[in-house]
Amino acid sequence: MDKKIKLIRVTTVPISLKVLLRHQLKYMSNYMEVIGISSPGIELKEVEDQEGIRTIPVPMTRAITPFQDLKSIWNLYKILRKERPAIIHSHTPKAGLVAMIAGRLARVPVCIHTVAGLPLVEATGVKRRLLIMVEKLIYRFAHKVYPNSSNQAQFIIETKLAKPSKIKVLGNGSSNGINTDFFARTPELESKANEIKSKHHLSKDTFTFVFVGRIVRDKGIHELIDSFVQIYSVNGSVRLLLVGPFEQSLDPISEDRLEILKTHPGIIHYDFQQDVRPFLMAADVLVFPSYREGFPNVPMQAGALALPQIVTNINGCNEIVEDGKNGLIVTPKSNHNLQAAMERMITNKSLFEFCKENARNMIVSRYHQPYFWNIIHQEYNHLLNKTQRV
Repeated sequence: MDKKIKLIRVTTVPISLKVLLRHQLKYMSNYMEVIGISSPGIELKEVEDQEGIRTIPVPMTRAITPFQDLKSIWNLYKILRKERPAIIHSHTPKAGLVAMIAGRLARVPVCIHTVAGLPLVEATGVKRRLLIMVEKLIYRFAHKVYPNSSNQAQFIIETKLAKPSKIKVLGNGSSNGINTDFFARTPELESKANEIKSKHHLSKDTFTFVFVGRIVRDKGIHELIDSFVQIYSVNGSVRLLLVGPFEQSLDPISEDRLEILKTHPGIIHYDFQQDVRPFLMAADVLVFPSYREGFPNVPMQAGALALPQIVTNINGCNEIVEDGKNGLIVTPKSNHNLQAAMERMITNKSLFEFCKENARNMIVSRYHQPYFWNIIHQEYNHLLNKTQRV
């Protein structure tokens, strides 16, 4: 593809460019000029250094702010008229709304949006209706919409958010695949994992569950804590390692669960970690009982590090995990199902070893990043060729 062809990637906040699309932008810059657009922030400069691309700040909010949103659309429109990209590709809801409207107004040939999660799934009442309206607007202005999981695509079609002809899942799902070389066991990582085990007395006789993510209600933390406490009451050799920040102002866990988390002798909590690999490797099984996801990274990361997983039967999770093959799938919001699955992993050694043996290969074969990036690149080519023919 001609180097002069411009691709603009848009996210609401710069951390999404930095983390969600890590190294994908650098890969695409081999074939076209890539520009990253997001709200101002120190991470934008970090994206330039990390990906070797140009970035442009456009203030955007994550909240519902009609006046500010119109201003963001106007600012982005002016940039698009100046840059004349061939493709504008957005991620996250607010960036999608701003980018798809501005892209159409600026007559960008290809306007596409990736859906990485649908907050409306758990919303109710007026908020749900408003979120549905926003999603419909994004999809209406986009030429093509890419849900990052098959179940999410089915949900969009069934709820009539977009025409089926606009919807397509790339590869096996995901927004960026996973760096299976980075998420691989090495002697150095084993040493760091052993330091964590030693610090918390996690011996060979200790069975450790790990959760990585925000410590909030809709990640299933209530069910996880309740299930673990019940298991610990009859088996004091189990441990629960929680790795992630609290968000008590947004989606808080209850005060009683928070107190248990802080005081229970079997629960170990670490705040946000830049590198979660040693923490995953210090455990035996990942537990990820989330209520909703787009296509979650943590189960892929854990699987690449050869951890069996217990996940809920929701979008993304039930595509990464095959029940009984590389983990177990449970009903969301069910203490009974979650506790039974955790107990099964502890007591059924043959199941545990079988899932552990399959875990990494099932991730590498389906979500290796260069494989996924090439699929996106080919999709860009297809859309541009189709546009030129029209």
